[in-house]
Amino acid sequence: MFKVEEDIYYAGVNDHSIDLFEGMYKVPDGVSYNSYVIKDEKIAVLDTVDAAFGDEWLKNVREILGDRQPDYLVIHHMEPDHSSNILNFLKIYPNVQVVGNSKTFVMIKEYFGFDVKNTCLVGEGSIIKLGRHSLRFIMAPLVHWPEVMVSYEELSGAVFSADAFGRFGALDVDMPWDDEARRYYIGIVGKYGPQVQQLLKKLGQLNVKKICPLHGPVLEEDLAHYISLYDTWSAYRPEKEAVLVAYASIYGHTKAVAEMLADILVKAGKQVIVRDLARSDRAQCVAEAFMCSKLVLASVTYNAEIFPCMREFIDCLTERNFRARTVGLIENGTWAPISAKLMRERLSGCKDLNILSQTVKIRAAFGEENAAELEALANELLK
Repeated sequence: MFKVEEDIYYAGVNDHSIDLFEGMYKVPDGVSYNSYVIKDEKIAVLDTVDAAFGDEWLKNVREILGDRQPDYLVIHHMEPDHSSNILNFLKIYPNVQVVGNSKTFVMIKEYFGFDVKNTCLVGEGSIIKLGRHSLRFIMAPLVHWPEVMVSYEELSGAVFSADAFGRFGALDVDMPWDDEARRYYIGIVGKYGPQVQQLLKKLGQLNVKKICPLHGPVLEEDLAHYISLYDTWSAYRPEKEAVLVAYASIYGHTKAVAEMLADILVKAGKQVIVRDLARSDRAQCVAEAFMCSKLVLASVTYNAEIFPCMREFIDCLTERNFRARTVGLIENGTWAPISAKLMRERLSGCKDLNILSQTVKIRAAFGEENAAELEALANELLK
């Protein structure tokens, strides 16, 4: 609990008990569930927290409110880690108006089985005046759920951005923003780049001085850096001229070829990341594929298919609109190497991919006949 700005307070909680965010993403440093309170002539509480932390959150809210009663409970996003304590809040503060858009109230009924009686329906451009402070609402559908909205507090210049600009990691863990925000964005929001671009255009018309997301820290210094990264990610542009070499190997032969390629590229001055897809964090690998300008996929053929962890990795890329990259392929198969053909087919729906025609075909282990193929692939990647 701390002050974000004059009359604006943080009321959220840290979760260090969670192992998988959304049942899928590893979060060794936990996560925060953020909630905010604006105290003015009228009081607005912005979002609730995960069900397991309701008591802690309500204690924080009570400490901020003192003997005052809140007027509004604003629900920017209906994902349960932000909305699960609506009913608990209404039991304590039954006269509060719940602020949401039309989709918000449908989802409250679907998730929690009750109708909100005291509603305040808002849409694009709606304004709630609290006194000196006011909240202007901006609809942000599919960033990353259809009911999502953000609000702009006009006096402080604070944007309450729902899950946009969120980051993995609890607030009591000191960590750089970029890496865990990238992993969060690409994994959770990445499919919806065009919708994020629309939100960024709307925010670009405002005098934004702080960004208050529902996960991760309040952003207030060097906002241009964070907004620039969001623009890059949502436009599917590479962040850096680099190569991710991602491999799936059984007995180490495919791994050896992947590392040989990486060594050639590094010696030529290229920045390279090498990942074993069977052992590396999947979300990190996906984020790195979007970060880099070039990608090499090296896979054994397994049961006349792509090795499972490689197949799943490619599916994660295509689900998130992977595009506008150069891709090289390495395949291995003792008697029937076809993984390059299958990987190419799996990537065929991606836009603006330059899948290099030069492949490296290994039969069991690297042989002298593969040296020229590997050199040619490296030369293509160095262009």
